Amino acid sequence: MSLIGKKVEAFNAKAFHNGEFIDVSEQNFQGKWSVVCFYPADFTFVCPTELGDLQDQYATLKSLGAEVYSVSTDTHFTHKAWHDHSDVIGKIEYTMIGDPSQRISRLFEVLDEEEGLAQRGTFIIDPDGVVQTVEINADGIGRDASTLVDKIKAAQYVRNNPGEVCPAKWKEGAETLKPSLDLVGKI
Repeated sequence: MSLIGKKVEAFNAKAFHNGEFIDVSEQNFQGKWSVVCFYPADFTFVCPTELGDLQDQYATLKSLGAEVYSVSTDTHFTHKAWHDHSDVIGKIEYTMIGDPSQRISRLFEVLDEEEGLAQRGTFIIDPDGVVQTVEINADGIGRDASTLVDKIKAAQYVRNNPGEVCPAKWKEGAETLKPSLDLVGKI
């Protein structure tokens, strides 16, 4: 069942952010765009490459009014230990949410029940707390965070321009479409 168009359900969690432990809930996703990036586990192989790449895009995503959150089924303590001992993870400025209860991973439908780990899921959430995009990759396939920039821009454009849609490979400033009977079969 798709989460597209659904509001993020209530949760409470501990997170590691800027050298401190903080509380996070679905309320953090209200009033701004959010990128939520699930990954299987700290101290692994593909995960640090993805989280480092997400950090490389963090300033650009923030400039678009988006906040970034990473989530794994590890604890906030494990996130701190990883942050303190990995050159790549030590550069992360966004919030790292711990989900040892697996509640958040279940809410976002990315929990691998047999392994007890989150799958590689990426979600863009609008300022109303509603899921606008979902991408889930197999465990061995890392994600490219640069694609999030265009997805956020497209989601913001569609939100601000009712009745218009963004075609494939749309870039900011490019032509959009206005769905109508006149376009049927002509694209």
